[in-house]
Amino acid sequence: MKWVTVVLSFALVCCQYSLWFSKGSIGRNSSLREQIAVQEEKNQTLALRNHSLAAEVYDLENGQEAISEIARVELGYIQDGETFYRLIRHNR
Repeated sequence: MKWVTVVLSFALVCCQYSLWFSKGSIGRNSSLREQIAVQEEKNQTLALRNHSLAAEVYDLENGQEAISEIARVELGYIQDGETFYRLIRHNR
């Protein structure tokens, strides 16, 4: 009877060891859940950025307004018949 208790105790210790310390342990699962949450947040941010970039690409491919706006803002483009005013702020 004593050897049955020893064998069962050993089996219990082996099961507990794998539950707490092995590759699929409880601690590792909680750590992986935290990493998944962080990665999903990053993925959501990147998906929003990708969506806005895709919309900009669509505008550039299908419309002249986006190209004209970029040219005005970044290159100072002025169309014929327009007057350009430059306001300079003086610091006192």
